[in-house]
Amino acid sequence: MKHLNFKNLCMILLGNTIYALAIVMFILPNNMITGGTTGLGIAIHHYFGLPIHSFVLLFNTLMFLLGAAVLGMKFALTTLVSTFYYPVILGVLEQMPALQNVTDDKMLSTICGGLMIGMGIGVVIRCGASTGGMDIPPLVLNKKFGLPVSVMLYAFDFVILISQMLFTNKEEIVYGILLVLIYTVILDKVLLMGSTRTKVEIMTEKYEELNRLIQEQLDRGTTLVYTQTGYLKNDQPMILTVVSNRELMRLNQLVQETDPHAFMIIGNVNEVRGRGFSQQKVYKKEQEER
Repeated sequence: MKHLNFKNLCMILLGNTIYALAIVMFILPNNMITGGTTGLGIAIHHYFGLPIHSFVLLFNTLMFLLGAAVLGMKFALTTLVSTFYYPVILGVLEQMPALQNVTDDKMLSTICGGLMIGMGIGVVIRCGASTGGMDIPPLVLNKKFGLPVSVMLYAFDFVILISQMLFTNKEEIVYGILLVLIYTVILDKVLLMGSTRTKVEIMTEKYEELNRLIQEQLDRGTTLVYTQTGYLKNDQPMILTVVSNRELMRLNQLVQETDPHAFMIIGNVNEVRGRGFSQQKVYKKEQEER
């Protein structure tokens, strides 16, 4: 729990609140189906009348204990906040009538609900925490039987959707599937938000001049990778650098001004860690002073 500082705690609470708001504002009022613990709670409420927030609290508690027993207390602690906060805030928001009449348009509810659920879960995961609940059974099965986590997640979501399809109409089934697809895509986008960068590899005879210009004018680090040209078999360093999307156009201008015949390979990378990106940049003068 040493990484769970105050800022992360606030973000985890915010993520769970956004998730609960999506359920109360768009999913429940329009009788929509969804996956995860909430979807299971909707099915239980229909068949047995148990309030959704009560079932979620009970189920999350059981999954927390299961996770602690099988996966260890260190993992279980990452689910602690979500395990107990989400059902509580869900129950509180359900008591606010103003939140339950936002729109009767099912398509709008599907889109808005999917956006908010994906954003809420994404915020929690970015903080290094877990939403608990249905996240835990696939991890337990993976540890005990080696079953793939991603396959088990989809399998459980599919079973939960099936359990709700038995008491809903065909149109709502389509909306439910669309909802799951939307929040899955948004979740992936949120997890990569602010992390994507552009990797550029440059082959040029004027590598020394261009290397200096990138460091001085773009303030970006470079790596010289010693390569051999395929046709002439000449040994020539290749410049490797990583820049933001905004810096890419400026880098392209520097390359064209320095050597119009330079060969460039440009590609997206999902995440970059290290000095200048995930860590504070340290300059040569600062290192010498130390």
